[in-house]
Amino acid sequence: MAAKAEHRVLILSAGVGAGHNSAGEAVRVAAEARTDVEEVQLLDLLEASSALYRDLLGKGYFTLVDSAPWLVEFGYDVTDRPFRRRGPIDPWTRANALPTIRAITRFRPTAIVCTHFLPAQLVAALLLGGRIDARTAVVTTDYDFQGLWLTSAFHAFSVAREEGLVQLTALGLPADRVVATGIPIRRSDVALHREPAVPPRLLVSAGASGGDYAISVVRQTMHIRTPCSITVVCGRNDALRRRIEQLVAPMGDRYRVLGFTDAMPRLLAESDLFVGKPGGLSASECMAAGLPMVLVNPIPGQEVRNGDYLMEQGAAIRCNTVQTIGWKIDEVLRTPGRLAAMRAAAAATGRPGAARDVLDGLLDGPDRPLVVTRAAQRTILQASERRVVATDLTGRTSLARLTDAEAGSTVALIRADQLDDLRERYGVAGGGLRLRRERNPLRTGWEAHRLIRAVVREGEELAVDVHGLAAEDRGLRV
Repeated sequence: MAAKAEHRVLILSAGVGAGHNSAGEAVRVAAEARTDVEEVQLLDLLEASSALYRDLLGKGYFTLVDSAPWLVEFGYDVTDRPFRRRGPIDPWTRANALPTIRAITRFRPTAIVCTHFLPAQLVAALLLGGRIDARTAVVTTDYDFQGLWLTSAFHAFSVAREEGLVQLTALGLPADRVVATGIPIRRSDVALHREPAVPPRLLVSAGASGGDYAISVVRQTMHIRTPCSITVVCGRNDALRRRIEQLVAPMGDRYRVLGFTDAMPRLLAESDLFVGKPGGLSASECMAAGLPMVLVNPIPGQEVRNGDYLMEQGAAIRCNTVQTIGWKIDEVLRTPGRLAAMRAAAAATGRPGAARDVLDGLLDGPDRPLVVTRAAQRTILQASERRVVATDLTGRTSLARLTDAEAGSTVALIRADQLDDLRERYGVAGGGLRLRRERNPLRTGWEAHRLIRAVVREGEELAVDVHGLAAEDRGLRV
């Protein structure tokens, strides 16, 4: 018997590059495949905002990538500190988010999936303000976790790999709310029918690099000595496509130059080596297809770290100077067994079912959110700066978890010194608490009021157990 359609799923993204929206589209397709989803919508927060805000965040970012990559790297490192920003959303962002808030109100979602940190922060504020009660998931879209994605309230937090899960739980985030799903990509219906090709087939993504750099990459592939066939995809950049066609014309039928194509799944499945940038989505699609990568021109910060992970797995090589691209590809193609080993590493790294796993974890998981109090956020930031893990912390500034006594899921991460006021008002025999809503926030304090409003429904009492993280390994409670 089919499950009753009961969920209305809203996917929120932000079109800073194509990757976040592509991940959102993958989740949308996975949601439509579930029998318990009544309706699903995908909304780009930037598309709904003002043109000025959209240009500054979207075009402005890529302008910096081209003209001041060192500044992009600096910004990435600065914002990598978890909970560095703990206050409310800035007024300009909030004003530009009003159309998105209205769309949420109209759609009345039971579940929200965020594939960019901007809507994730917005949704957390709405949860804590009592304006929504939907289950919410934050889904990161690069292999390395970046601290800017952490929010003060969510139901599920999806990272791309196990190291990100370890990092977050070391900071104190509860393991029942963080999962390593991989990065959501659209599952391809194309069978991986790749057989040893003679000559090998290379797929070059020129549109991602664009301009003179893409021309330089293609020019260097003309120096590959090993026999191979090369397909160059230029995307919607018609001027680039014409320049590359003119460049490779003397090479005869060795090259095939394409503009925008909807045949990428088939090209990925049929190719033997991919040449391009290590964006989170493009890298995930290659790994799902078992396609090793030659990495060129990564954006400082997230793409450099993506590349580090892929090389660590043995699924990629990186060209730090464009002049060596032909030689490095030759080294892969002519070394016996190397390409096969890289293919196997890529296939082992791929997670084609990530979008489905994100939805399963959210829709089948806890129905109460996890709230991270601002005091706990300060502790997490300070612990990160001191390079210690949560279980190293002791005393009144250490962390404690509140868990739903019936469901067993964690509903709050607080600082130990916040327990005194909670116990005074809600303490019960055995060391637990029975939380209930108060009409007057002054009776509990604003921070406790926000926490309780988010996790306790009107007219009910919620029994929670208290666990101190430092004592947890010894089976003790604070």
